[in-house]
Amino acid sequence: MSLTVQKRLWRSVGGTRTHPSIGLSRAALAALIAGFGAVALAGISVPIEAQMVVYLVGMIALNLPHGGYEHFENLRRRRPSFRWRYVAAYLGGIAGFVGLFLIAPVAGLGLALVVAMAKGGIGGVRVLEATVGVPHLQTRPQRALAAAVRGGAVMLVPMVFHSDTFYAFSTLMVGLVDAGALTRGPTDTVRGVILAGYTAALAAHIALGYVRGGGRAWLVDAGESVLLAVYFAVVPVLVAVGLYFPFWYSARQVARTATVEAEPVGEDDWDLVGGDSVSAAALRAWALMAVGALATFTVVAALYVAFPNPFAGSSLLPGAVAFWSVAISIIALPHVVVGDLFDADRGIWYVP
Repeated sequence: MSLTVQKRLWRSVGGTRTHPSIGLSRAALAALIAGFGAVALAGISVPIEAQMVVYLVGMIALNLPHGGYEHFENLRRRRPSFRWRYVAAYLGGIAGFVGLFLIAPVAGLGLALVVAMAKGGIGGVRVLEATVGVPHLQTRPQRALAAAVRGGAVMLVPMVFHSDTFYAFSTLMVGLVDAGALTRGPTDTVRGVILAGYTAALAAHIALGYVRGGGRAWLVDAGESVLLAVYFAVVPVLVAVGLYFPFWYSARQVARTATVEAEPVGEDDWDLVGGDSVSAAALRAWALMAVGALATFTVVAALYVAFPNPFAGSSLLPGAVAFWSVAISIIALPHVVVGDLFDADRGIWYVP
């Protein structure tokens, strides 16, 4: 029996390989919940300037390199023809998103929120599938519900519990193109509907998973889903989003990559870092990272030029948060669509 088949059978009965980063991700969110919960109970407010700094450090310095790594690992052993199609589709996705934002910035904002939820939700289900299995998720709609619950926590929950900050920065994001396009935030009625809908989806996901399979995989899934909902309800939204991606999403993708078997697609002859020696491979890997960093910088610089008000007429910190929020969403859209949906056989979240 091959190692791949053994892993599939092992996961199907709820086996587990606990990578250290899984435990660290849970501990990080739990610590942030406890810390900010205590601060809130003490009546202490966290300065918005500090929140913005945390957001920018988390999203740029800590998380951005992981996105490049996901693409690199996905393309590493592919044939050149596939790589060129992948890059072309990726750039086309960026161009389309920029065009939408320039023509209809409110619709662009909506798509940006959907992108963040899709990345967190789909990526989260793939981690669960790789590490503990998903015997309790037996149908495609049920998997979609699981992804919607995990991803919805990222944007829908703070939209309800941190509405003022969420609306303020959403206004700035739209203001990169049209300062008057977003005229009002969510009303109490809308927030109530969102809260009721998300709570119902969370409850349905947990209950259906128990009925369909239960067991350890269900317990892990239910616990993490609740943890995410509480995290985004308690921790201020800028801090919550800024630290979610490096401390939860990226850390857990490392666990997924380490858990699944690395099966080459194509031939090792196409390996981007292949070489006759370790030093040659290291040099090629460094060169690729440098090229990737320059390409990302070029895209971000192009976005800065494309937007009429790149800092939304605001001061440096809030303007930078708004600009980077839009920029990373534009970069992440093809990351999700091209990196997973276009590449259905082996995408950025491949699980054999």
